[in-house]
Amino acid sequence: MAGGVAVVIVAAGRGQRAGSDIPKQYRHIAGEPVVRAALLAFLKHPQIDAVQPVIHADDEAVFRAATDGLATLRPVCGGATRQASVRAGLEALHDTAPAIVLIHDAARPFLTGALIGRAIDAAAEHGAAVPAIPVADTVKIVDERDIVTDTLDRSRLRLVQTPQAFGFDLIVDAHRRAAAAGRDDFTDDAALAEWAGHRVTIFAGESANVKLTTNEDFARAEALQLASLADVRTGNGFDVHAFGDGDHVTLGGVRIAHSRGLSGHSDADVVLHALVDAILGALAEGDIGTHFPPSDPQWRGASSDRFLAFACERVRARNGMIAHLDATLVCEAPRVSPHRDAMRARIAAIAGVAVERVAVKATTSEKLGFTGRGEGIVALATATVRLPWGAA
Repeated sequence: MAGGVAVVIVAAGRGQRAGSDIPKQYRHIAGEPVVRAALLAFLKHPQIDAVQPVIHADDEAVFRAATDGLATLRPVCGGATRQASVRAGLEALHDTAPAIVLIHDAARPFLTGALIGRAIDAAAEHGAAVPAIPVADTVKIVDERDIVTDTLDRSRLRLVQTPQAFGFDLIVDAHRRAAAAGRDDFTDDAALAEWAGHRVTIFAGESANVKLTTNEDFARAEALQLASLADVRTGNGFDVHAFGDGDHVTLGGVRIAHSRGLSGHSDADVVLHALVDAILGALAEGDIGTHFPPSDPQWRGASSDRFLAFACERVRARNGMIAHLDATLVCEAPRVSPHRDAMRARIAAIAGVAVERVAVKATTSEKLGFTGRGEGIVALATATVRLPWGAA
């Protein structure tokens, strides 16, 4: 990738001011982990060649869950400060030798592709550049008694955001020099570049590119996201598979020991198949057979999580979100209740939503019909998705 564009996503902080039992970058906004939304913005951008996440050493499992189904990502562990974490990400990119690197906070999930493009252009032209927006409010300086001592000229003030953009060699050298000098107190990379003697230019930021810090920030962001996704759609799905030879069944992405298996072209996971059809139905984009025809040998024995991940990505491709997934199994055996929570967790991980947005239920058919005779399993599903108004 020598000469390309890379991005370091800083996701190693603890986010204590957000008041949650998990770091803020793993909390959900409108059903999606904050860090996932930030990563997707860069993964989808045609000018980005490499994405390097930096995470806390304790967060590997939650990071994997939040990014399940995305492109293969190899996070590195950060340090005790933001500055140390950024340097870890930069050093991890050393062998790929990008020409330009962007540095972005995972807690800013609402940036646009246009902002990323401006950042790349600014780095190419100036070597060091940061997005910023004008200060709208009057800013005053006060003393220790809260008495105003001065009023600043806000025409010259800017609120700085990320992604901050640099020539790769420039910012790596600045970080190494700061580390050698024992300086670890820089709160952003522009300040570090300034300390190293580089001129930093600003380019137009975005008012929506807010950093989520407090519970109030999350509440406002959730309300704004849901307001923008006012086209609420519902789809239904149905699937059935007969029992055949085998020693297990796969239901909701979970392998369950059983005296018989399910017959089907893929892994015959009736739950995931029904959910896929429900999501595609809400989007009016055909059904599972349209996209994964059973006549195609490449899907023989395929894991159905690939199908569900595809359907969920179709929602995100239209800038939508999955609001809720609800599946019902009809069978005499195996017993579903011992595996219900594992199935919910696996479906949530594949779909990239909170487990609270996934329901799994089961019932019998009171010994009636083919399910009552133990000949197969039925799954019914409902998916609720939200899309922006005007989406096709």
